[in-house]
Amino acid sequence: MSAVLTSLLLPLGQVFDKGFRGPLLKGVLGAVLSLGGLIILMGWAMDAVAGGTGWLATIAGVLGGVAALFAAFWLFVPFVLAIAGLFLEETAAAVERRHYPGLPEARGASLAAQGVFNVVLALKVLALNLVLLPVALLLPVVGAVVLWVVAAVSLGHGLFEGVAQRRMSVPQARLLRKRREFSVLALGGVMAALAIVPFANLLVPVLGTAAMTHLLHRGSEGPVS
Repeated sequence: MSAVLTSLLLPLGQVFDKGFRGPLLKGVLGAVLSLGGLIILMGWAMDAVAGGTGWLATIAGVLGGVAALFAAFWLFVPFVLAIAGLFLEETAAAVERRHYPGLPEARGASLAAQGVFNVVLALKVLALNLVLLPVALLLPVVGAVVLWVVAAVSLGHGLFEGVAQRRMSVPQARLLRKRREFSVLALGGVMAALAIVPFANLLVPVLGTAAMTHLLHRGSEGPVS
């Protein structure tokens, strides 16, 4: 558990590093654009469903606005994974330069293999979230819990395997993730909680990647070369 806590805290001390600011700012911008687009899209969809005039339409519009926000946050996790994939190399390299300078150059899975992994995972999570969205809208409390569980697993597995693939093959990264499943899910759970908190969620793609990079190198085996 100490490795999880350390992995969470160390990225905060690197926020103002020159090599870390670039991916962080780009990640935040990508998150803002993605979340803003989702809110607009969900709002348009809810307006199209509600329609009409009068006080009933007004109430429906308000409820639709709340539902649109909920739906946007619900569908944001797949976009977090996609954004993290875009800036994973920059983020992980910045972390390793400062905290693990003795590591050799990263020579893991090919960029094509990493790209396929990221795209397939993001699409799977998006499809799952779309299937579960009606349940979440009808049962908000249950939906919030389900959202957190799905996000914890998705972010934990996706971010850890993503950074691990820089230094090993895709199958090796998956095997290592399974060996560290508890720590991976614990850190994924924290990132999932942040992913549904306004403003804090904008930092998740890059801070989550940085935290998982630390977790990768702070296992019982020592830094992964």
